[in-house]
Amino acid sequence: MRRAVTVWAWVGLLAAAAPGGAQVRPSQPSLKIGFISSRQILQQTPGYAAAESTFSKEVQGFRDEVQKLQQQLDSAVRVFDQQAIALSPAAKQQKQKDLQQLQQKFEQRSNDLQGRAQQREQELLQPIQARVNAVIQGLRAEGNYALIFDADAPGSNIVAADPALDITSKVLERLKQSQ
Repeated sequence: MRRAVTVWAWVGLLAAAAPGGAQVRPSQPSLKIGFISSRQILQQTPGYAAAESTFSKEVQGFRDEVQKLQQQLDSAVRVFDQQAIALSPAAKQQKQKDLQQLQQKFEQRSNDLQGRAQQREQELLQPIQARVNAVIQGLRAEGNYALIFDADAPGSNIVAADPALDITSKVLERLKQSQ
């Protein structure tokens, strides 16, 4: 229900912004709407498979490093647990402090690697996404579309749509032509 309200809110905003304050109704041909499947488009865009493969290989290296660090931390905790009974209170406190520092180093490194992975993903996908967006904008202008929704976007408000409004195949065709 909320999704339908949001879609109609968009339609209402377009109607309010119509030239000369004219009322635009969704059934009038002047309000042309389309939608795409960005997931399908990306997966079929030339260059995407290579970028995804490169990213997967690089991220696997990051995962391996994080796993190794986690194993080191787990091992240190096990050793501490085994020795805790025999340690003096001061030694026990020092070992706990050392474990906390090791945990902090692990978390910092993990966050650094995650940030690098996100940056690398952006570097690899940005040119592809820019090309896709340019094609979509071109089709929007050529076809006089008022709106083009992404059916795959998180929180997409498209509940159901006429398949005739799907311009995914047109985007893919144009991308393949521009190769």
